[in-house]
Amino acid sequence: MPEVAVRKKLTSVEEIFHEGGPAATVPLRRAVALAVIQNPYAGSFVQDISGFMDDLKPLGLEMARSLVSALGGEAGLVEGYGKGAIVGSAGELEHGALWHVPGGYAMREVLGGAKAIVASTKKVGGPGTRLDVPITHINASYVRSHFDAIEVGLGDAPRADEIVLALVMTTGPRIHARVGGLKASEIKGEDGLR
Repeated sequence: MPEVAVRKKLTSVEEIFHEGGPAATVPLRRAVALAVIQNPYAGSFVQDISGFMDDLKPLGLEMARSLVSALGGEAGLVEGYGKGAIVGSAGELEHGALWHVPGGYAMREVLGGAKAIVASTKKVGGPGTRLDVPITHINASYVRSHFDAIEVGLGDAPRADEIVLALVMTTGPRIHARVGGLKASEIKGEDGLR
């Protein structure tokens, strides 16, 4: 399988204290990890690409660990997650789908077996393309308070033959979440939904 060639990485943390209402006692922290890699399939159609997912697993684990570290170093602090990919113009959308398994399972493993499906999105675009990465609760997809998104992107990526891989984690619900639905404290943990 092709070697994973990384051009650059970025990890950042955002703290949100309020959204116009009273300041939260503890701010919501949202972290993003990005890796810009060479797309080994750029410029040609290759039928069997699924093996590259195995090659991406170590990078997924490294990125997931960097997010936990950026959010305080304890997996128990993380309540929300998501993933995404931006494929350069010489690639195809399916190349972004290669991130589903290594990105999602890496976060579940690092977080001790989180139950909910990892929300995901992908697109094809050029340098500076932005992507809204969806977020859900790590153990129950129906927890509305954790429905969110983080915009990610880099000014110089992806180049035509690159892919930007993204993982995101958060420490809690949206600030001032108050639209009802299943609460995090009510999660049964049976199926990753409720």
